[in-house]
Amino acid sequence: MLKAELFCHSVNGLPVLSHSFGDSSLGSPVLILSGVHGNEPEGVILAYRLLSEFQKTYVYSFPCVLIPEFNLEGLMSVNRLNGNSVDLNRNLPTKDWNKEAFNPKYPPGPAANSEPESKALVSWIDRNRPRFIFSLHSFQNFMLNANGDCLQVAEAMREICNYPIEESIGYPTPGCLGTYAGLERSIPTITYEIERGLSLDKICDLHLRTLMRAFDKIEELKR
Repeated sequence: MLKAELFCHSVNGLPVLSHSFGDSSLGSPVLILSGVHGNEPEGVILAYRLLSEFQKTYVYSFPCVLIPEFNLEGLMSVNRLNGNSVDLNRNLPTKDWNKEAFNPKYPPGPAANSEPESKALVSWIDRNRPRFIFSLHSFQNFMLNANGDCLQVAEAMREICNYPIEESIGYPTPGCLGTYAGLERSIPTITYEIERGLSLDKICDLHLRTLMRAFDKIEELKR
């Protein structure tokens, strides 16, 4: 079963859509989030490739919610930030949130959870308590950034993509999803940092297979 619906509106009123697969009565969903940073198209490409695959068939015994374009204004302007010039992956209400940016490139916003996209995500997570979160990004230092109890799934992914598994991206990220969900709420969260500038073919082949392997592992662990 596939259902597309409005997840939230962006700063400038654009509709951010979610796509749901599987029967919602089967328990907590897996969340796949991409397009958080508008200058990281690799994750969006992978999300749409997965969407295409799931439209053909969805075989898992748990529901999935996919949000391929979380930061619409950023994607349209090829900009990391949202319509208010805020980094959405520094704006979540974590215990370590700070109004002072660690780096000027990553402005956290005037207050934690100040952005409409952040508010919608926080509300959705608190309502649905997902069983697993994948946040699709891209980075020169590609990795599987694992937060929470997700090592077995990360190791299954590594078998396919051969990416290192890291607990930290290598610098402070206050207000990020990995901290909010993975560390502070014990929701297994993998920030999938795809190699920046990777070819379309590799994203649609290697990384689709990697993500599908992750779903297979979650299914296996559920039994």
